[in-house]
Amino acid sequence: MRAGVFDSGVGGLSVLKSLINAKLFKEIIYYGDTARVPYGVKDKQTIVQFSLEALDFFAPHHIDILIVACNTVSAYALEEMQAKCSIPIVGVIEPGVLAVQNKLTDTDSQILIIATRATIASSQYETRLRNIGFWNLTSLATGLFVPIVEEGLLEGAVLESAFDYYFSSLATPPKAIILGCTHFPLIAPALSSYFKNQSILIHSGEAIVEYLERHLHLSSRYGLESLQFYASDNPAMLTQIAQKWLS
Repeated sequence: MRAGVFDSGVGGLSVLKSLINAKLFKEIIYYGDTARVPYGVKDKQTIVQFSLEALDFFAPHHIDILIVACNTVSAYALEEMQAKCSIPIVGVIEPGVLAVQNKLTDTDSQILIIATRATIASSQYETRLRNIGFWNLTSLATGLFVPIVEEGLLEGAVLESAFDYYFSSLATPPKAIILGCTHFPLIAPALSSYFKNQSILIHSGEAIVEYLERHLHLSSRYGLESLQFYASDNPAMLTQIAQKWLS
């Protein structure tokens, strides 16, 4: 089975790593739109246009399923992409919400959603969580984490200062934190430590794997035979980062 993974840049490599570890696919093609990253600061029309153009990229590769690793694309363009394509297209928001439902039995639990500005503005996580009974929600646009991760500052003073900047107003550690950007799993250990290891972290990659296994009935039956990387700009940089993040 051949899967495509689409992200606005390199962040989706965190989802790719979960897919590789789960051994759900024999072949995976990763495409990052690195020429136009970040999507999280763009308007909806632009996000939809770029996302539909990604379908054109994947067309000659004859994939069996497309996994949209980008939360912003999942929030704004998933339905338009699904309408234009005959293969299954799965985003990260619905699996993330289902992961919360599976991990939290108390609907009064405090949930913190951190993501890019565009994802937070879409209110997709909040709407879906409220629909299943979770109302104790705090949403924060934490865009500074993206360049911090891309600089490789996965711990230390700069990251701690960003945590203080965004989270100092929180009285207590949240019960769960939705990592609503694929860059954020890279700082998960530091984030967990900041909140005294009292918060459940909802990782898009892990949630996608669980969703694919439960709802599309995929199983760990393949050894990965082919992994290809493509980028709209500087593919060598993407490959270099992939070698580091996937190791």
